[in-house]
Amino acid sequence: MQTITLNNKETCPVVGIGTFMLSPAEAENSVREALKMGYRLVDTANAYVNERAVGRGIKESSVAREEIYLSTKLWPSEYENPDAVDETLERLGVDYVDLLYIHQPAGNWLSGYRQLEKAYRDGKARAIGISNFEGKYIEELEKKWEIVPQFIQVEAHPYFTQKDLRVTLDKYGIRLMSWYPLGHGDKSLIEEPIFSELGKKYGKSSAQIILRWHTQMGFVVIPGSKNVEHIKDNFDIMNFTLTAEEMAGIAKLDKGERYYHRTDEQLVQFAAWKPEFEKE
Repeated sequence: MQTITLNNKETCPVVGIGTFMLSPAEAENSVREALKMGYRLVDTANAYVNERAVGRGIKESSVAREEIYLSTKLWPSEYENPDAVDETLERLGVDYVDLLYIHQPAGNWLSGYRQLEKAYRDGKARAIGISNFEGKYIEELEKKWEIVPQFIQVEAHPYFTQKDLRVTLDKYGIRLMSWYPLGHGDKSLIEEPIFSELGKKYGKSSAQIILRWHTQMGFVVIPGSKNVEHIKDNFDIMNFTLTAEEMAGIAKLDKGERYYHRTDEQLVQFAAWKPEFEKE
């Protein structure tokens, strides 16, 4: 599996399995099967309420814990909970995570980030990150962090390549992990002629071409699925390389337009909502 090196010298696989919108049963199955196929990156979150299921899937896969790059996120209502990290680890059934994010710039997010920094110092998180921190939020955090994050997880795809954000990321060596990598179900992206043309050339689907674009952009990509065949196809993207000319052609698709538009009102709601965590 191809990996990237982070700004703290740790490494991370470039392709993983995401578990957003998966029920506990689906997450358990997807994680188990993905790891058996060769995936080594798994991404979840407090808010997905499937961390226990992800932990079960990891155990059922029989893949050694030290071979797995496990990523999760603290939800805003957990930022001021002093036991949030330990409770997250307990749900996952692990002693540490490889990557721990704060999920949204909501509530007392600086308290959440201080929790990440402490977890990093204590060895409970081997890397830390921020999710959905763009514009003014990363600018404010930049003035306050004690430890530079290793990752940011944000919307990114050929229609929205995060050009402005990447200026800041490049300055600190912060890596980007993409969500909505295939356009959030919007067929217009995946049906762009360039992807079908390249798919014919390389014997790949349009989705596989897009996922390979992500990795060649230097992004880590975590497509989620409950369909085992889709999970297999999403992983089968490392045996070809898009040329510089082809990457330039895809770059022309960039509209600077995102699919997800978060409001200030939603941030207030995020801070007030507490996940009902899955029970044993």
